[in-house]
Amino acid sequence: MIILVVAILLVVCVKVGADFLTKRTLKKVKINEVPISQVADGEYVGEAQIKPVSAKVNVQVENGKITDIEIKDHMTGLGKNGEKIIDQIINKQSLDVDAISGATQSSVTITKAVENALTQEN
Repeated sequence: MIILVVAILLVVCVKVGADFLTKRTLKKVKINEVPISQVADGEYVGEAQIKPVSAKVNVQVENGKITDIEIKDHMTGLGKNGEKIIDQIINKQSLDVDAISGATQSSVTITKAVENALTQEN
């Protein structure tokens, strides 16, 4: 019984510690708004890494609007659900979107990759 209690406490401590480190890391990440209407038509590639998550995206811009975001690579643990963030970005035509609950780090990493794509020289 004591071993079970110790094991549960250990799992809880690891989870709390990981959540704390993730929140601390994400507070340092700034997503800058990009004036999408001023981005030239074309396909843009961007990458971002917020360890241990990384993402690579292709962003298609036509007539001053994001028409498609394709996730080319997304290295994640349990954050696969974060890929839904691309729908929010396209629908809002903005990077000022709320992260997907339960996949915050993946959501932020993908959004940062989109920002990096749109701000690179094409």
